[in-house]
Amino acid sequence: MSTAPRTPAAAVAVVAVAIVAVALSACGSPVPDARPTPSSELAPLGAGFFGGNPTPTPEATVSPEPGSWDGVEPPAGYRVVLIAAGDDAASTTLASAVERWAESESVDLDVLDAAHDDDVAEHLDAAVAREPDLVLGTGDGVVDVFTLLTPQHLSQRFLVIGAELPEPTENVSSVIWPGAAFRGSGVGTSGEIDPSTFTPARADAAVRAGVAGVLHGVTGIVLSLP
Repeated sequence: MSTAPRTPAAAVAVVAVAIVAVALSACGSPVPDARPTPSSELAPLGAGFFGGNPTPTPEATVSPEPGSWDGVEPPAGYRVVLIAAGDDAASTTLASAVERWAESESVDLDVLDAAHDDDVAEHLDAAVAREPDLVLGTGDGVVDVFTLLTPQHLSQRFLVIGAELPEPTENVSSVIWPGAAFRGSGVGTSGEIDPSTFTPARADAAVRAGVAGVLHGVTGIVLSLP
């Protein structure tokens, strides 16, 4: 997973201006509730899922206890679109974890591979048009575009694995860990990236923890795993 900025300086400036504009617009208008109502058949989250923060506010970071998401499974017919950016080892590990999870849980998964920001933007629009239960993005390669475009689709739920958005709206959640805290090219302190931390076990846990939170309506926050 590359640590170099993925967008030119001019593009970063455009993204930064657009983010401010979207944020100001959102402040003046009601935000549709993108959180699902958990089914009575959905297994509960463990007591330690919120890591001592039982009522996380939007944009909060919580540290779930390992295994506190165990047993939470998506309902039959759950539909996910994965936008997988990059073909390096770390990016491939993340995408493979999503595919393993989808196969084990019989999730209807569509995978859209992206080589650069334009691909991510095109795929995001295509994914939203399909109206899936969840649009999932893996790695730092999706962050800049997700930051710009996800506030424009507030009724769609998004989940980012292995990176985070600098100011997520209520419809976007992220899962990070030490070594996977990239926050975008336009952020002064973008966060560390250590490809060696992107192990299959950690990626598997991140996918399951993130989806469990989304299924229970715990969105707009960052889950920080050990």
